[in-house]
Amino acid sequence: MNFIKENVLKLIETNMIYSANNSLRWLVLFLIINCLSSTNVLAQSNVGNKYGLNVVNKLKLVQNEITLDSNKKMVDVLREIPTVVLDLKYASINNFMHVKLYPTLHTTYLRLPAVNALRKVVADLEIKGLTIKIFDAYRPYATTEQMWERVKDSRYAADPSKGSGHNSGIAVDVTIVDLRTKKEITMPTGFDNFSDTAHQDFMQLPEAVLQNRLLLKRTMEKYGFVPLETEWWHFSLPDPDHYELLDLSFDDLKKLSKQKH
Repeated sequence: MNFIKENVLKLIETNMIYSANNSLRWLVLFLIINCLSSTNVLAQSNVGNKYGLNVVNKLKLVQNEITLDSNKKMVDVLREIPTVVLDLKYASINNFMHVKLYPTLHTTYLRLPAVNALRKVVADLEIKGLTIKIFDAYRPYATTEQMWERVKDSRYAADPSKGSGHNSGIAVDVTIVDLRTKKEITMPTGFDNFSDTAHQDFMQLPEAVLQNRLLLKRTMEKYGFVPLETEWWHFSLPDPDHYELLDLSFDDLKKLSKQKH
């Protein structure tokens, strides 16, 4: 970085970078160095990715991205939507892996647009005396790799060579619960059921169950979420390429969500 700074200074001194006054010179210098520093962090974050993906594992880079685009902010879901119910399956052994993949968590995280959309879903359902239960939201990329080792079927587990909407903070696994009792309404299967019965187009079910699944699907779609055809519980925002794949710890996200941007 000293080499970069010295050469930028030479450009300024020789008027190759035009500036009206000394303050503007230093502003130009700061912006150039900051940009190059971000590029350097990005390069470091990709080291070792065997799939050639840009998986971000540096908190500083995420902070820089949020500065440029506030929609990339990772938000504490429970703080923003207090009436959601959390049942974070991968923070327990009650999941298809039968191991605890996350630390003990008291909240979960999503990008700002996903939280804003989910807030509207919850408000809509509350009119009917219902709310949302979240099984999973943000998922570190390393966890996606672990899951793929167990279930190498892209219908039911994200292929780490492509990444997941969960890694980007724009996908959420949900069901509907009674707002008063917090009991789940009946859906076609339990969470992480890898069978045709979990598919959105599976119709050999009681009418009440079909209507429950349809209520969830239509309400999520109404506010911009896109369903996954093989999992009735999985929804994500469109345009996944706009958001980086992340491999940050939940402690990092806790720090990040407390910062003002």
